[in-house]
Amino acid sequence: MRIVELILDEEEMLSGVQAISIVEYPAIESDFITLSKEQEIKLAEVDKEKRILMGPALIPNKTIFRKKEDDEYYIYFSKDTVRKASELFLTRGNQNKSTLEHSFELQGLSVVESWIVESKEDKSKAYGFDVPEGTWMVSMKVYNDEVWQDYVKEGKVKGFSIEGYFADKVNMSAESEEEMEAQELLDEIRKSVQGIELESYSDYSEGVRNNAKKGIEMNKKVDNKCATQVGKVRAQQLANGEKITVATIKRMYSYLSRAEPNYDPSDSKACGTISFLLWGGKAGLGWSRNKLRELGEIE
Repeated sequence: MRIVELILDEEEMLSGVQAISIVEYPAIESDFITLSKEQEIKLAEVDKEKRILMGPALIPNKTIFRKKEDDEYYIYFSKDTVRKASELFLTRGNQNKSTLEHSFELQGLSVVESWIVESKEDKSKAYGFDVPEGTWMVSMKVYNDEVWQDYVKEGKVKGFSIEGYFADKVNMSAESEEEMEAQELLDEIRKSVQGIELESYSDYSEGVRNNAKKGIEMNKKVDNKCATQVGKVRAQQLANGEKITVATIKRMYSYLSRAEPNYDPSDSKACGTISFLLWGGKAGLGWSRNKLRELGEIE
């Protein structure tokens, strides 16, 4: 199943988040919470109940399932796109635009606070959120009595969901992954013919090898339906302790960084879990990151 990165087309005036909808089932799978007067610092006796909802509007690198007729795929937003979207939302004055379940325009709701999570000590932690760095958090004040009484207090809405326009950027699919691997292989062959010795490494830990082996076994139990041929070959390389080139390490780090949110150790049949392990799992993510830093490829 293909994975599509959604990006901002900054030359298009409509590009970006136009409104924030309050919904029962948020696509980002993370509920907001209501902040009562007991949970906030009182500013004299101005408000008996502040009616503020807090929650993530966009979580970076989190894959979200989408289906259009017979076309099934995943989308995600990079940290850079999330930050730009949050900035454009405010600079274009959209903080008072909201809808209910993406269907009905609402009056009397306003985003009163917007920020990007930049550390593990972010204030969202105090309200029970455990979101990754780069997440766009918002606080929305509900002035509308009907919305507050009939939807928020009744538990009919549980999270935020953005509305807006983004450009599609195909980041990875079974076909594109195979094409990228084929191109890298051709480059390696060309350099070999030219007598250029490629840097390759096999100093990854036993944990990386064991994760790959575990992924292979788990994939067999689901008839090898998970991962592309490239992912399966990569798992065999890692399980056997073979050397892999710098280009492959870069792809390993890139894939594992994006795929980590889909890893669920409690679900041994999920393709997201199996594919993550085939590429070395968390041990592989740590090793590839450290190796690329050691080589000066990333900061």
